[in-house]
Amino acid sequence: MAAIERENVDTAKHVQDHQISGRLQPGSSDSTKTSTEDKEQEQNTAEAVRWDLVMENYSTQQELWPQSGQHILAHFDDVSVVVYQAFKPSIAEFAVQNQRFGGPHFSFERMTWIKTSFMWMMYRCGWAQKTNQERVLAVRLKRDGFEDILSKAITGQKQQAQKLEKKDFTVRLQWDPDHGPMGEKLQRRAIQLGIKGKTLIDYATTYILNIKDITDFVHEQYNILETQGQQAILTPRERVYTPSNSQICQQLDLACCFEQTVVSLGH
Repeated sequence: MAAIERENVDTAKHVQDHQISGRLQPGSSDSTKTSTEDKEQEQNTAEAVRWDLVMENYSTQQELWPQSGQHILAHFDDVSVVVYQAFKPSIAEFAVQNQRFGGPHFSFERMTWIKTSFMWMMYRCGWAQKTNQERVLAVRLKRDGFEDILSKAITGQKQQAQKLEKKDFTVRLQWDPDHGPMGEKLQRRAIQLGIKGKTLIDYATTYILNIKDITDFVHEQYNILETQGQQAILTPRERVYTPSNSQICQQLDLACCFEQTVVSLGH
């Protein structure tokens, strides 16, 4: 059944990609529909351009962040959470134009990794200078969609302990050392989520509110970092994100969950 569902989704996306690319013959019965879709696409892209990240001085933010422990540092509000991904230009261009992932170069058969920490993304992509990671995207997700992804996350250790096979989960959780602007390793741990299968399809097509290419901003801040130092750079405003469901906190081994338990025991 899962294979059939994947085939149906991929087929539908192939048809949609075909229509968006403008390869329908002029004068066909679908020409009016295509025109409407093109207008909706332009509207979605315009809305994505209007949406923007809130930036703050990196050094100022650093003073507010926990220095150690496993935390989700993220740019979020009441309805959305921002995650970052870096891709080669062809994938990024399709994503920005269509406000979803897909196209001939994005694979739904492979696990894709998302990160909430801007600075961890900069470390991973080398400030958008690594091969096939030249374009950095800020992906604004519905908050309930992000929490759905978190609720399905499992670490490699738990996978082994529970003797789960790869087919038994769709979200892999990794807690990696966070990094500073110059690539230095920090004591604090940053979350990284690998998504595949049905969850990847939901992420790529349903949970997304906006996709924005922030590569120019990344290059600008890297130049400031090189010439003026980290005290001068701006980064997206990030604060500690706490999932609404306490069970998710425990499942992820979040430091905030441990701290809340300690406080509760203290009373």
